[in-house]
Amino acid sequence: MSEWGRVTDDGTVFVKTADGERAVGSWHAGTPDQGLAHFVRRFEQLATEVTLLEQRLRSGSGDPRQVATSAERLKENLPTAAAVGDLDALGRRVDALLEKTASAVEEHKAQRAAAKEENVLKLTALAEEAEKLAASSSWKDAGERLRTLGQDWKRITGVDKKTADALWERVAASRARFNERRTTHFGALEQQRTVSQERKEKLVKEAEKLSASTDWKGTAERYKQLMADWKAAGRAPREVEDTLWNAFKGAQDVFFQARSASFAEKDQEFAGNQKAKEEILAEAEALEVPGGKARLRQLQEKWDAAGKVPREVMKSLEDRFAKVEDKFRSTADASHVKTTDSPFVVRLKEKVADLEKKLAVAQAAGRPTGDIEAQLETQRQWLSQAGVSLDVAAPAAAEAPAAPAKKPTTAWVRAENQDEVPSYSESQD
Repeated sequence: MSEWGRVTDDGTVFVKTADGERAVGSWHAGTPDQGLAHFVRRFEQLATEVTLLEQRLRSGSGDPRQVATSAERLKENLPTAAAVGDLDALGRRVDALLEKTASAVEEHKAQRAAAKEENVLKLTALAEEAEKLAASSSWKDAGERLRTLGQDWKRITGVDKKTADALWERVAASRARFNERRTTHFGALEQQRTVSQERKEKLVKEAEKLSASTDWKGTAERYKQLMADWKAAGRAPREVEDTLWNAFKGAQDVFFQARSASFAEKDQEFAGNQKAKEEILAEAEALEVPGGKARLRQLQEKWDAAGKVPREVMKSLEDRFAKVEDKFRSTADASHVKTTDSPFVVRLKEKVADLEKKLAVAQAAGRPTGDIEAQLETQRQWLSQAGVSLDVAAPAAAEAPAAPAKKPTTAWVRAENQDEVPSYSESQD
């Protein structure tokens, strides 16, 4: 006997409930106490199942609908359960569990609806992102994102198949548009690179042809334009781009190395000329007035014959020599007419006029004019630095006697009495 059941002499097992006793089975395998213990364990198993359902519902870890289904099954089986224990109390626990699952099921439905709505928004955002990427020209980054976007898509669940499929069709269409645009772009790019290759091959040929030129200024300017044309031509196919560039740059290097060597040679020559003029200047500055006038004329001729000097010292040397001439000129007869311009400026004007004639002759004959233009520009800059307007210098130079090319001359300005006042000009070829 126990509080909740008993075993009769014939082995029938009864359970006690609020409605009275109910036979739940029979026991003949052992003592009555053993039989009761067997059916008590069955009750404990039912109680454990109820306890687990209660825990699942409290934790929210499971679907409350599944908890409700299990609780309904238990409620249905309890009236006929072959178990000995407080079945009435267990039934009340099951009823309480069913009441709680009812509200939990409704709450769960609301949560699922909210989660579904949120996930639909996430999938919609991915579809919209794909549509934006379809119009992108960032081919590498956009292509990679369209690929990984599918992985993000798979991680979003809880959306009904119809809605998800409709949104995925937008993603698939965006991928197709992007791939079509990318294929078209790179096809056009390949055609453009073929055209760029042809242009650069022509530039290489011209650069190689110019590499032996000695028209230093004109050719350097042309190389500058060729470089601009090279940049504007775009990239050639990758397999030939480096080869073309090396050929193009190599041709330029040949020219500019030759030009640097030529300039170095001239600089060496000009340095020797500077030394010679400094020696002439030292002797001229030591001459006494008026006894040294004849020697001054000889030094003027030597000065002109000495040639060019480095640009950075030219004006200082010329100014010092002009001071020597002014010293002798100031002792001449008062009837002598003094020129408005200094001897240095007069020589520069004569040189400008001479170079302008040479330029015109070279242009008419179709010969290279780069060196002449460079010399002419240098002379004009020196005139400007001397404070003489080029607009004024040109006519004055045209009126002055033209100096023979590469031949130093001495200019003489005469007054009414035809006395000679020495001046000079230097050929700067």
